[in-house]
Amino acid sequence: MKFIKKALKILVLVIIILVVGVWFYSKTYHPTYNGELELKNLSDEVTVYFDEIGVPHINAKNQKDAYVTLGYVHAQDRLWQMELIRRIAAGRLSEILGKELLKTDVFFAGLGIEEASEKTVANLDKNSKTYLLTQAYLAGVNQFINEGKTPLEFSLLGIKKENYTIKDIHNVIGYMAFSFAVAHKTDPLLTEVKEKLGNAYFKELMTSSSENLTINKTEVTEIKGGISNAVSTIMDNLPVSTFIGSNSWVIGAEKTKNGKVIFANDPHIAFSQPSVWYQSHITTPDFEMYGFNIALIPFPLLGHNSEYSYGLTMLANDDINFYVEENNPKNTNQYKTSEGYKDYEIFDKTIHIKDEQDTTFQVKVSTHGPIMNGLISHLEEDRPIAMNWIYTQLNSEVLDAVYEMSHSKSLATFEKAVSKIHAPGLNVMYGDAKNNIAWFASAKLYELRDSVSSKTYLDGVSGKDEIIAYIPFSENPKAINPKSNYVYSANNQIDSVRGKLYPGYYEPEDRAKRIVELLDQKDDFTKEDVAKMMFDVKSSTVSEIANNLIKNINSVGLSVSEKKAILILEKWDGSYFKNSVAATIYNRFLYEFLSATYKDELGDGFDLFINSQLQDQALPIQINRAQSVWWDDISTPSKLENREEIISNSFKNAFSFLENQLGKNVDDWLWSRVISVEHEHAIGKAGGLLRKIFNVGPFETIGGHEVINNQIFKLDSTGLYNVTAGASTRIIVDFSDVENSLAIIPTGQSGNVFSEHYKDQAEKYRNGEYVKMKLNEIQIRRSENVLILKPEK
Repeated sequence: MKFIKKALKILVLVIIILVVGVWFYSKTYHPTYNGELELKNLSDEVTVYFDEIGVPHINAKNQKDAYVTLGYVHAQDRLWQMELIRRIAAGRLSEILGKELLKTDVFFAGLGIEEASEKTVANLDKNSKTYLLTQAYLAGVNQFINEGKTPLEFSLLGIKKENYTIKDIHNVIGYMAFSFAVAHKTDPLLTEVKEKLGNAYFKELMTSSSENLTINKTEVTEIKGGISNAVSTIMDNLPVSTFIGSNSWVIGAEKTKNGKVIFANDPHIAFSQPSVWYQSHITTPDFEMYGFNIALIPFPLLGHNSEYSYGLTMLANDDINFYVEENNPKNTNQYKTSEGYKDYEIFDKTIHIKDEQDTTFQVKVSTHGPIMNGLISHLEEDRPIAMNWIYTQLNSEVLDAVYEMSHSKSLATFEKAVSKIHAPGLNVMYGDAKNNIAWFASAKLYELRDSVSSKTYLDGVSGKDEIIAYIPFSENPKAINPKSNYVYSANNQIDSVRGKLYPGYYEPEDRAKRIVELLDQKDDFTKEDVAKMMFDVKSSTVSEIANNLIKNINSVGLSVSEKKAILILEKWDGSYFKNSVAATIYNRFLYEFLSATYKDELGDGFDLFINSQLQDQALPIQINRAQSVWWDDISTPSKLENREEIISNSFKNAFSFLENQLGKNVDDWLWSRVISVEHEHAIGKAGGLLRKIFNVGPFETIGGHEVINNQIFKLDSTGLYNVTAGASTRIIVDFSDVENSLAIIPTGQSGNVFSEHYKDQAEKYRNGEYVKMKLNEIQIRRSENVLILKPEK
C-alpha cells in the first residue's frame, strides 16, 4: 500500500513537472506583445498597442519606422505562413514538406513567376516610396528571423531560417495572381469536350454563359468631394489559402439612415490556419491606415481610415489562354511560327526534396509561354500546349498599385492607382467620407479576333489567334456614384467592352441577384442591417431550380416518404439554415442529376466540371431543355434516355442514398448533419494529435453554395459537404461612425499556436458576430499589451 501511495506521489509530481515544463516551453514560443525591444533601422521610438484581439496599433514618428515595426510584428505572428507562401512560386515546398509536394513544385517552378519577379525587381525605381517602405518592412521581418523566437513549425520540420528579399514579395504577388485565375481549370476541359464529344455538346455548355446574367453596369456621374484536373488537384493540395471569389457592396449616402456611405466586403478565400489576413493599424503624423495584409505583403489589399475605404473581389476575367504549338519534326527544341521556326527558351530547374535526392527538369518556353506538357505529369496530350498568362507577359506594377491605393488622397488618385493592376483581374471597391462610391474593373483587358473563342485552345502557329490589342484602362467597366446609389460585385458578369460582353469565368448570378434584391428593398440602411445581410443564407435561384427539377419527376409509384421529400423541396425558399431538410435533399438530388447527365460523357473530367462555375451557369438552362445531347446515357447504346428518365431516376437515387445515410425519417435529414468546416494547418493535416493542436474546428456551420454567406464545398459521392472556403473576413465601414467600424476573421490574428489570439475569433465568426476595428486613440491607449520599440544602440 505504501508502495502504491509513493508511486502515485511520484506520478503526480512527474505530471506537475511536465505541465510546468510545457507551460514554460510555450512561453518561449509566445509572441512578444508587451515590454521593450530594440530594433535596428529605427530612427525613433515606436509604440505598439495590441488590442483585445491582437491587432497591432503602430504609433510612429515616420512611415519608415512604422513599416519596420509592421514587418517585425507581422513576422512574430505569421512567420510560418510567410515561409509557406514564399516557397510556392519558387517551387520549394518539397524542400520542407517532402516528395508529396513535388508535382506542385514542378508546376509552379515552370510557370515563369520567378523569372517575371526577377525582371520586375531589375526595373524597380530604388528611390520610390513603394521600394523604400517595402525594404523597411523587410528589414523588420528579417530582424525577427535573425533575433526572434523560432516558430514551432520550423523546429518540428527542421527548417533553416532564411532572410526574405523583395523578389520573395513579388513571387507572392505572382502566386496570388495565379490563384485568382480560372482558365487553367476550364479551358482544357472545354477543349476536350469540343474535340472528343463534338460541337453539339460544346455549344450547349457555352450558351449558358450568356443567359441568366446579373450584369455589373458601367455608369459614371459627378464625383462628390486534363490540364484542368491536374492543375485543380495541385491548387486543392496547396498548404496555404487560394483566392476564389468574394462579395462587396458600397451603399451611397442617399440609401443609409445616417446619410453617410457604408462599405462592405467579404473576400472568399480557401480556409486555412492561420487565416489569410493579418490586421494592422498604422498611425504617423502624415499617414493612417487600418489594413488587412497578406503574408509578406507590406501594404494592405483591404483598408480604411477616417477618409476612405477600399476592398476587392475577384474580377474573373480571362487572363490565361492556351496555345497549341507545333514542334520542328527535325529539332524538338524549336517550334513553328508564322515567321518560321524559332528556338524554345530553355530553363534548367532543380527541386530539392526533404530526405530524398534532388530532381531536375527542363522548362521549354515559346513566345506564348511555358509548355505545360513537361510541367504536369501524365498529361494526355501529344501536342505542345503553351500557357499564355497576362501576369508574366507584361511588366508588373501591382506592388506600386497597392501602395498607392493605401496612400490615396482622393477618388481620382485612387482610380489612377488601380489602373496599374494588370493581373490578377480585380473588382476594386471604394467609398469615402465625402459620400463618393465607386467600382472599378481593374485588369489589363485585351481583344482577340471576333471569330475566336478564348475558352478553348488557340492556334499558336498561324499568328491569327494572337492578341490584337490591349484595351486602355479608361475603357474598362466602372461605376462612380451611379443613380442606384450603390455599387456591388459578386464575381458576376461585367458590362460590355467595345460593344460586347467581356469574356471571363464569372460566377452565376445567384449572389449578385440576392445582393441587388436586398439593396433595392430599402433606403435607410444601418451597419447593423449590413451585418445581417453579410450573414444572409438565402439563395435567389435554387428554389426555382428545385421546382423545375420536380416538374420532371414521374410521380407514379412514389412512396409516401418520397412524396414528403418532394413537398419539402417544393416549399423551400432557398435558405441554408442548420435545420433545413430541403437543403440536404437538394444537394444530393443535384449530385445525382449531374452524375446522370454528364458523367458518362465527361469521365475523369466530371468531378472538375460539377464543381466549376461552368456547371453552375449551365444548370438552370440544362434542366429546362426538353431536348439535349446530354440526356442520353452513352453507356447504354441500345437505349435513348430522355429528361424525365434522367431526373426521375436521379431523385430516386438521391432519396435512397439519404435514407441509408441519415435514416428513414425525412424530418431528420438536417443540413447541420452533413455540412461542417475545419480550418486546417499544414501540419494539422497529418491528423491525430497534430490535428487537435494545430487545426481549428471542425464546427457546424450555416450557409451554402453561392449564397451571400458563401460556404464553398465540393459536390461528390460522399454526401458530406466539407466546407473548404468562404468569407476570409467580413468588413463593415460606416462613415457616420467610422471609429466603430466592424470586422471579423475566421480564426484569429496570430498564426502562433501558443498565442491567445490563435483562434479567439472563431466562435464569433461562425455566429455572425463582429469586433471593432479601433481608430479612436483614447480607446487604443487603454490596451493592456503595449510594446515599446527603441532604436538599437
